[in-house]
Amino acid sequence: MNGRVQGVAGRVIARATARVIFAAALLASGAWEAAYAQDRVAKADDPQTQSAVADYNAGNLGAALAEFRQAAERGSRLAQFNYAMMLLNGEGAPVNVDEGKKWLRKAADANMSHAQYVYGKMYDDGEFVERDPVEAHRWFMKAAEQGHVQAELALANQFLDGRGTGRDNRQAFVWYKKAAQGGDMTAQYVTGSFYERGGDGVDRNLNVARAYYAAAAAQGDPAARLKYQQLSAQLRDQKEVKPQ
Repeated sequence: MNGRVQGVAGRVIARATARVIFAAALLASGAWEAAYAQDRVAKADDPQTQSAVADYNAGNLGAALAEFRQAAERGSRLAQFNYAMMLLNGEGAPVNVDEGKKWLRKAADANMSHAQYVYGKMYDDGEFVERDPVEAHRWFMKAAEQGHVQAELALANQFLDGRGTGRDNRQAFVWYKKAAQGGDMTAQYVTGSFYERGGDGVDRNLNVARAYYAAAAAQGDPAARLKYQQLSAQLRDQKEVKPQ
């Protein structure tokens, strides 16, 4: 299936890249929610972090930065992540890449999956660091193994593209399917394409393919909607000409 799957690789990776947030833009693009989803209990037990979030949302960036730093120094990985992002964005203080990377690494080392994903994304993109797909792969794997959907998609793209690891369509499918089950629209489309074509350990199954296309279409993917319609017609025609 190598040729057929690689035929959609460029489209897949391009779409995924357009939807993935860069480390330098995380705070502005909703990463608070992604980080809090993992550290919900820590947030509830850390009034200073709550206060920092309130100050950030109110535009009191200097106060938020100071509060995040204090909580980060006490070991809150959520505060470490947020403090790192503010430093990398230059919010509340001038940009400080070295300090930002240091605190992001602390949060990643503390096993915060979103920090691991962002840290890997920096290396994958060459943002603030020299591009290193192998290092990116290592961090994507850590985050993906914890169920981080964006990391699962990034890992799948690497396996499909042979970037940072050997090209392996079977592994690509494994991680696309995990990301698809986690609700990622791009992964749902690609998983559907694997089932539609078959191969690489995947049994061809048009009904399953149609279900994944339907899931992506429900999230607004026009290409998935077209695929769903085409497969629906194909399956209907097959049923109508089934021998008596």
